[in-house]
Amino acid sequence: MSYAGWILLTASLVGLSCGFIGVLLILRRMAMMADAISHTVLLGIVVAYLVTRELSGVHMLIGAIAAGLLTSVLVQWFHARGVQQEASIGVVFTTLFAIGVVLVATKVGNAHLDVKHTLMGEITFIPWERIELPWIGSIPEAVFILSLVLIVVLVAILAFYKEWKITSFDPALAASLGLPVVLMHYVFMSLVSVTTVAAFDAVGAIMVVAMLITPAAAAYLWTDRLSVMFILSGAFGVLSAVSGYYVAAWLDTSISGSMAFSTGIVFMISFVASPRHGLASRWFRPRPAAAQEA
Repeated sequence: MSYAGWILLTASLVGLSCGFIGVLLILRRMAMMADAISHTVLLGIVVAYLVTRELSGVHMLIGAIAAGLLTSVLVQWFHARGVQQEASIGVVFTTLFAIGVVLVATKVGNAHLDVKHTLMGEITFIPWERIELPWIGSIPEAVFILSLVLIVVLVAILAFYKEWKITSFDPALAASLGLPVVLMHYVFMSLVSVTTVAAFDAVGAIMVVAMLITPAAAAYLWTDRLSVMFILSGAFGVLSAVSGYYVAAWLDTSISGSMAFSTGIVFMISFVASPRHGLASRWFRPRPAAAQEA
């Protein structure tokens, strides 16, 4: 595969996995948790590096996932004690992210771990960091990891589709039916953390947040069916990745930034043109007879 092909495949895998997870984030009204976790994983990565002094390995993934789960636990803990959820998210994620930034500035030293790389990622380096797989050959490490994450996300969604549907739309009904609502919540937060971490190094925090929230928000405007929403969200993520790459090549600018910008364009088109919840539905919706007579 060509150099550009690997970049497009990597970004498309991010768009698919984040798009699927983003649907549940939107339905659960937890969109800002994506922003929180995508920033607080920096603390887990830095702590894992300080413990092992190595920038690659499974310990980085474990540290980042632990930071994501810590964020979720702290947000729930504060919310259960009377703090509004939005305020809990804001306090927890800014504090943990700030600790990570301070540790990067004071403890990491000359290692290739900086705040700019954290925010924007470096997707152009993806094709050069390869691993050898039996029967497949040499492929970028990020492609392998993101493929595994996408499989895990798909299996988790398909295996517990009804449970996700009930707990997302009506947690009280789910609890009355005997479903483990709290357990499902933390399983979901684990999926968000794993997906965020997998995409974090390749595309940075900005694109992770954009891919987790915006394609799903755009899909929400087009349909009320959950299954269709999953498909549309994944498709919008891939569309944003591909179009963003070519916009970046045309303007000679940041690839991740252009992909994140493309998600916003997709959302604005959906906001205007969606026949169900967009502006078009309001402009062309037949008015009641009484209103027309008036």
